[in-house]
Amino acid sequence: MSSFTYQKLTCGLFLSCALVGAPLAQAEDKVYRLKLAETWGANTPILGDTTKRMASLAESMSNGRLQITIDSSNKHKAPFGVFDMVRAGQYDIGHSASYYWKGKVPNTLYFTTMPFGMTTAEQYGWFYHGEGQTLMNEVYGKFGMYSFPGGNTGVQMGGWFQKEINSLDDVKGLKIRIPGFAGELWSKIGAKPVNIAPGDLFTALERRTVDAVEWVGPSLDIRMGFHKIAPFYYTGWHEPASELQFMVNRRKFDRLPEDLQQILKTAMRTSAYDMYIQTHHESGESWHKMKTEFPNIQVKTFPADVITAMRQANEKLLAEYAEKDPQAKRIQDSQAEYMRKARAWTDISDKAYLNSLDK
Repeated sequence: MSSFTYQKLTCGLFLSCALVGAPLAQAEDKVYRLKLAETWGANTPILGDTTKRMASLAESMSNGRLQITIDSSNKHKAPFGVFDMVRAGQYDIGHSASYYWKGKVPNTLYFTTMPFGMTTAEQYGWFYHGEGQTLMNEVYGKFGMYSFPGGNTGVQMGGWFQKEINSLDDVKGLKIRIPGFAGELWSKIGAKPVNIAPGDLFTALERRTVDAVEWVGPSLDIRMGFHKIAPFYYTGWHEPASELQFMVNRRKFDRLPEDLQQILKTAMRTSAYDMYIQTHHESGESWHKMKTEFPNIQVKTFPADVITAMRQANEKLLAEYAEKDPQAKRIQDSQAEYMRKARAWTDISDKAYLNSLDK
């Protein structure tokens, strides 16, 4: 082979490789931009920190190829419209709580938390190693969305009350802001539950539009100032493991390269658990502050007759949901079976340990 022929051959090979490699390089360098709508207002502590953390992780792990912009409720003006906006493709991702959609899709409420249900550790086990994630995507899939755990608050407090609850009679006619399944239980025992957007809670309580407000716990409640107008702070029973959700438009997600899909899922999972850690930390700090700086706050536990009535209403309402909807029954059965097994270990580990400290 002459040197001239060899030069032409190597030159041709180089050009061919360059032409093939160019599209690959361009594909790897392509930037994918997603828009996220959250139920929370701008710079809401912990909840808003979670979406920012997720977006930052996704961008960092993708070397800038995946960029997520966040619109808070003060911008999109629809705190309870996130489900519909993601479903329609107006936004690619949403961050909210599944039980906000129980009016339009009742089976979504199981994926936030259920009264007298699983603890955070138990619920995460159900999501990631049980049937939780599969069942959640089954429910959301009908609406063109995937859903992923989006951050947990742990056990929530029962709410701030302007008047003390001494018996079941004090519940009759009580106007309380509380969403989800727990709201229906309050209704069953005579109260008048309503759902109010987070940004309007203080005003509603201050103006006596409601008599009581349930929000989260010390991590977020103290800075809201509820204690200034409602001194009775009740312990929780209704939300033992309140999980938020990242809703992702299915078509948008499926069009992402596989590596970016994995990066997005990893960023969501990491930021979700980080939210639980942050909430636990902030609640401890805020509880200490509450006890030292606001001693007039009266921490209470609901009377036995109220809790008994709630348990009875819970069992009856679950049965009604299951009877009407086979999918609801499947979800309920899955949660009950998982909790039965996981709770046996919780009792002999966490509960036994804490009980031993009291002896």
